[in-house]
Amino acid sequence: MMAPHPKRILIVEDNKIDLRLLRDVLVVHGYETLQTDDGLDAINLALANRPDLILMDIRLPHLSGLEVTRRLRDDDRSKEIPIIAVTALAMEWHEREALNSGCDAYLSKPITILRLLDAIEPFLFCPLVLYRAARPSSPLPIHRRAG
Repeated sequence: MMAPHPKRILIVEDNKIDLRLLRDVLVVHGYETLQTDDGLDAINLALANRPDLILMDIRLPHLSGLEVTRRLRDDDRSKEIPIIAVTALAMEWHEREALNSGCDAYLSKPITILRLLDAIEPFLFCPLVLYRAARPSSPLPIHRRAG
């Protein structure tokens, strides 16, 4: 069930194909999107547009997604925006590093449409404070890579 006003999602992804796929899936499902392939631009877009959610690639040129996340968490204007790490880095320590940097969840590629939607919808339609209070140091189970 979609909200009356479309939720806005900032996609930070340097792979043009992945960025286009994420954008197209989200738009088809009724979300507004902002996109960038640059970490500094991501910070500026987040502060200027206050998206409802950020999908953050970890490996970006110039400024890593982890550093972008840390900077957004340090700024009162953006510290409450949910951030989901979306990355091809699939080792368990990558997930821990992303969560320790301030990401609220972690998705490893490849990502199915259903898995993407299942991951983002709780952050868009439920108060984030409930998730953070319920699981202050562990990710939601759906964000763990199977196999």
